[in-house]
Amino acid sequence: MNHRNGGLVCTAIFVALSLSLSGCQDEDRPTLTLGIPTTIQDSGLLELLLPEFERAYPTYRLRYIAAGSGELLTLGRRGDVDVLLSHSPAAEVEFMQAGHGACRRPVMENDFVIVGPPNDPAGIRGTRNAAEALALIAEAGAVFLSRGDESGTHRKELDLRGVLGRSATGPGYREMGEGMGSVLRAASELSAYTLCDRATFRTMEEALDLEVLVEGDPRMVNVYHVIVTARSKEAEATRAFAEWLHSEEGWRIIDGYGREQFGEPLFRPTS
Repeated sequence: MNHRNGGLVCTAIFVALSLSLSGCQDEDRPTLTLGIPTTIQDSGLLELLLPEFERAYPTYRLRYIAAGSGELLTLGRRGDVDVLLSHSPAAEVEFMQAGHGACRRPVMENDFVIVGPPNDPAGIRGTRNAAEALALIAEAGAVFLSRGDESGTHRKELDLRGVLGRSATGPGYREMGEGMGSVLRAASELSAYTLCDRATFRTMEEALDLEVLVEGDPRMVNVYHVIVTARSKEAEATRAFAEWLHSEEGWRIIDGYGREQFGEPLFRPTS
């Protein structure tokens, strides 16, 4: 089951959000186009961040594209987004070194986990080394669903496999080419393993027949950066969004998300 050829048309979600007060005309206001990873959308954090930015800056018209970090960086290179969030550090450094970004700052972090069916046929439960867990899944011939889309999550998986010095994908390895929420739902239906960010899993957990089986590996840290693209057409608006994320209000929203429902924040703000 490989959907990678679907590309940007299938995986990117373009949404226009009105940030106007009653009676204002969209065409009269600057338009800021954001690039948002699907992990931020699927985790639910996006639904809190955007309305709060709306209240802080009601004069801007806001649009966003939700896709994997790899696709968002491609859009940034083309000048199709003004500012983006990404969690693919190596690709971000390449992006900045090539002159496609005006500035890059860390915003928040959480961690990646490996989830799978409760009966854990590959026997990885409690393994602290995520790379070894992937090798065990491959050796067992168990089904592993990969994002397969050059997203930050996919890049992390490839990094972990690189630690092994071999691909170690096994006969059950399948590339999906889809967002995190879709991959988790498919893993649940197929009793498969997958690598995901903790926030998306916790948000969807009650609807999934999956459990966190591997966590705590220091290599599984998941850092998000905000990047203002060099070809942004709305410099003032992009600076406003990037600075707002680092404001006291932005940090309050990030740090508070998940505390009431899960007893702990799903993201931690970083400076």
